[in-house]
Amino acid sequence: MRFKAIIPFIIVLFSVASNSQNIPVHKTEKQIVIDGNLSDWETPFLGPFMIHNSGEKATQNTFISLSWNEENLYIAYNCKDSNIIGKPQTKDAQIFYTDDLVEIFIDPDGDGQNYVEIGVNAFSTNYDLLLKCISAECGGWKTEIGFNIKGMETVSNINSEGYTVEIKIPFASLEKIKNANFLKPKVGTKWKANVFRIDYGKSIEYLALQPYKSLKFGFHQPAEFAVFEFVE
Repeated sequence: MRFKAIIPFIIVLFSVASNSQNIPVHKTEKQIVIDGNLSDWETPFLGPFMIHNSGEKATQNTFISLSWNEENLYIAYNCKDSNIIGKPQTKDAQIFYTDDLVEIFIDPDGDGQNYVEIGVNAFSTNYDLLLKCISAECGGWKTEIGFNIKGMETVSNINSEGYTVEIKIPFASLEKIKNANFLKPKVGTKWKANVFRIDYGKSIEYLALQPYKSLKFGFHQPAEFAVFEFVE
């Protein structure tokens, strides 16, 4: 896999990104095939992920690349994992309680309402949730159970070093979410979002590309999401 050859470059790229306020989502003209194979990715990988509420080093590394074109957002994860935990499950199973998986939360306007959560395990099982509200100010925790991102594709691939995941999210589906401000991005558009991993093992590690400043536990802290900027 070509990923091995670019690891030294990856580390440099992340040191630049982690010192900036925005995480770049690179535009691509290339047709990305969602098959779990990362050898065709040309946009840079960032990482490694860190413990989400302390910034401490993770036991096993995670790297990610973010890309987009006029129709879709693309995400690729490369997860080192010496003991993959999980199994194939039905669509929208609550795999975050049991399985090694990766996640992305997207809340374009950063108001903590009507934002998207997507998770995928090492066996290509995925779920998608709409978080309508998570705070007392908007009525308490509310999710839309029947929410579905039409046209979303997720494929995972287990290899000798762990597993990889590719995700395609059509902008057209996101634009239909009411009161969420999922406007189709253009160069310079900024969304509040973050990417995560739950790594089960002897202990459970909750990881993020950009860790939170607070020590509060849990990924659902929209005020602490990173800024994803759509760039050329």
